[in-house]
Amino acid sequence: MAGQSPPTGEPLVPNPMFVYDEALTELVFRYCGDRLSLDPVPLDFGGATTESLDRRLQGLLGPSGNDPAKVLDLFAKHLATAVVSCDSPRFLSFIPAAPTKASLLFDMVVSCSSLQATTWLEAAGAVAAENQALRLLADLAGLPPGAGGCFVSGGSIANLSALVVARDTARPQAGRCPEHPLVAVSTESHSSVARALSIIGARPLVVPAEDHRLTGSALSASLGAEPERADVVGVVATAGTTNAGLVDDLQGVSEVARRHGLWFHVDAAYGGAALFASSVRERFAGIEWADSIVIDPHKWLFAPFDCAGLLYREPALAKAVHAQKAAYLEVVHEDEAADDWNPSDYAVHLTRRARGLALWFSLAVYGTDAYSRAVEAVLHVAQSAAELVDRAPHLELVRPPDLSVVLVRRPGWDRHRYQAWSLQLLEDQTAFVTPTTWEGETVARLCFLHPHTTLQMVQEILDSMA
Repeated sequence: MAGQSPPTGEPLVPNPMFVYDEALTELVFRYCGDRLSLDPVPLDFGGATTESLDRRLQGLLGPSGNDPAKVLDLFAKHLATAVVSCDSPRFLSFIPAAPTKASLLFDMVVSCSSLQATTWLEAAGAVAAENQALRLLADLAGLPPGAGGCFVSGGSIANLSALVVARDTARPQAGRCPEHPLVAVSTESHSSVARALSIIGARPLVVPAEDHRLTGSALSASLGAEPERADVVGVVATAGTTNAGLVDDLQGVSEVARRHGLWFHVDAAYGGAALFASSVRERFAGIEWADSIVIDPHKWLFAPFDCAGLLYREPALAKAVHAQKAAYLEVVHEDEAADDWNPSDYAVHLTRRARGLALWFSLAVYGTDAYSRAVEAVLHVAQSAAELVDRAPHLELVRPPDLSVVLVRRPGWDRHRYQAWSLQLLEDQTAFVTPTTWEGETVARLCFLHPHTTLQMVQEILDSMA
């Protein structure tokens, strides 16, 4: 009975973990406000070691709790500063991030509201908003009106989910059922693609790249020379390779894929954001023929981690593969209306947070023109940086950038010298730039993504290589 006391007769005492604490709320909100106000965001990473962090954390977790102010102070002074801030305009390694202020704030709303978006039954409002953002991405790519999908944690899960559909869909369509199907990939494909193929029991048909790009002609030649060509069920093209930001011959690959009845998957996790930029839109010609596409908003679309958009030309094919069946899930599917949309049906996940809402809110607040300007600004800085490298007497530009990755060669340096330089840059808080390997040699790799990265910052980096 409501309000009844426990069997002992003692009054029910609310668990403090679930009671609103105004002081704690203000403490955390103040920290978040201070963090959001940083301009620019510092790189941080104070050279912490395992031993030093272990000492700081020693005895923190135990039967009794701690003063939240002291815990937050520990985090702010010793843990947060031991993380390189990927949203700093001086973070130019790997693929950075630069979430908008609106997206970061709304991510707090998603967390504070315990919002999830697993099924339409539970979360129709959240799913509808996420689908509006997905529709925008589908329209940018030129996919048909029926296209759709869901947001997943990242490009790796998106590639895995799409390739499962490719494997299970292509077999009956082609009248074949190979035990270990082949999927054509490039030597430049993201490492997650090879991992996904291994997980699903498929094999890669590695197509030699032409100038580091997968082309339709190379794919056609490889298919013609492959003894087990009947076992090839799909092809993965890349729109923005991670190492150099190159865009494959999507038009040519799409034509070959259609001719041979292959599932055409485009990994645009990093580069797909450039669909917002009219200056480079022609490089993506052919993406509109994709059967599946991945675009990660937590990369170049200025959303918080973790957010990757997975789109299907024909979502019903993905639903047939991914929809999970269980007694407790029958209520989700048995009275499913035509317009019901369960994100759990379109990837390898089930329960999921509403990770697309922060992107949706930011797009709604700022508008798509602001996104186009931000992406174009990054492209401009990358091109200008390449010109600075080309003019520097002590440096060589490895190749002109397609998108926003610039590869720089410093003649006379070996890998050890590049690594020492990279560490010194970070220690000086000049920038976070790490080396990579290009055609067997070590070079510096600058990945531009933050619209507030300036040419002055770039010049500081280049001068440090003298």
